Amino acid sequence: MSKHLPSRRQVLQAGTGIAASALLPRLSFPSVHPGGSDLIQVALVGCGGRGGGAAVNAISTTSGPIKLVAMADVFQDRLDQTRDNLVKDYGSKMDVPKERQFIGFDAYKHAMDALKPGDVVILTTPPAFRWVHFTYAISKKLNVFMEKPVTVDGPTSRRMLKLADEATAANLKVGVGLMSRHARNLQELHERVQNGEIGDVVLMRGYRMQGVGADSSLEPKPANVPDVEYQIRHFHAFLWASGGLFNDFFIHHIDHLCWMKNAWPVKAQAVGGKHFKTNPQGLMYVDQNFDAYSVEYTFADGAKMFFDGRCMDNVEGIYSSYVHGSKGSAIAARAFDCNGPSAIFDGQNVESGKARWTSTDRSNPYQNEWDELVLAIRNDKPYNEVKRGVEACVAGNMGRYAAHTGQVITFDDMLNHDHEFAPDVDKMNYDSTAPVQAGTNGRYPQPQPGANPKREY
Repeated sequence: MSKHLPSRRQVLQAGTGIAASALLPRLSFPSVHPGGSDLIQVALVGCGGRGGGAAVNAISTTSGPIKLVAMADVFQDRLDQTRDNLVKDYGSKMDVPKERQFIGFDAYKHAMDALKPGDVVILTTPPAFRWVHFTYAISKKLNVFMEKPVTVDGPTSRRMLKLADEATAANLKVGVGLMSRHARNLQELHERVQNGEIGDVVLMRGYRMQGVGADSSLEPKPANVPDVEYQIRHFHAFLWASGGLFNDFFIHHIDHLCWMKNAWPVKAQAVGGKHFKTNPQGLMYVDQNFDAYSVEYTFADGAKMFFDGRCMDNVEGIYSSYVHGSKGSAIAARAFDCNGPSAIFDGQNVESGKARWTSTDRSNPYQNEWDELVLAIRNDKPYNEVKRGVEACVAGNMGRYAAHTGQVITFDDMLNHDHEFAPDVDKMNYDSTAPVQAGTNGRYPQPQPGANPKREY
């Protein structure tokens, strides 16, 4: 097995609920883009790697005319790089003149202002800003695609659930980038598991064991770089901005395994630690991530899900997920976040190679999720993945919180927790005081299990 596995994102979508939409007034907006004949305009807010990838998927849909018309970011270099990359291969699907390229903390408003009701905005900034941008999108009557994670703590989870209900009441269509639920191999496996082909699901396992990457070991901030810029550029390193690597990297397996169970875990306990505190030259790492996590999730019926994540070089690489039932077992993701082929086995030995069913569909789940979102917009069909996206994030937050505090935490504890990492993120600008500050040693607050059961640092 490979010792070094590259980072990649892929596959999923799931359900169960915490609903309140019936309590909200039904807002009446006319159907937009009916019959697949109208041009859908797209704005990209957040021009990092995932933003560029989502923009490609958006303008690659084939159900009708679609065009990228505006871009926004807080950093000029990020916008320029993504724009230039897109123009090379997709220039005919773009109309983004200089006057519709916006920079700054209010750039998201200008990009959305360039659209008309019923168009689509892509929200791919660090997740700390998701609720802020989603709020404005709803006010502009825009359909939305938002990247995961969508929330990193209890207060923003509850806020996003309310916004999800508002979007539904406004007849807006919203996709969430948990593409595993759009992976055909996992969709078919889910159907087979629900039909009882492996019996009662009693155990699930997920692994993302890879090398160092994506700010999993971040070196100190240069003196000439402002705190806010440093933390946003390296958002995977900071819990307020991203929920850390746990949320961003591990959410796909947690989501699609819970989907196989058709349930969210009721509690989690975990261990983890930061083993490498300095680089080989002795320079300290300052990020807030642990290098390794191991979480035991428990479901209401007593079934278990184990997830192991690790970002270390020169160790065994494992990046796959498994489902075990009373009558057999299955490989869910054979590699990466949701890559097939998925397979079902008679016994518990998935290494035997004797599968009684193996998936054959190899379509792109990233493109599938966009095709389905745009079709829902054109045909005015209900489509809102936010509640499921929030619940997947709550499950991820549980595992991270349990590891960082050394406490057992329930789903309800996490959803209703009162600590908000960045309560003033909607007011942030280049001169703001960053949500976390480095100590005199240049290191940011670190999780210390047992130090405070109510706070991660």
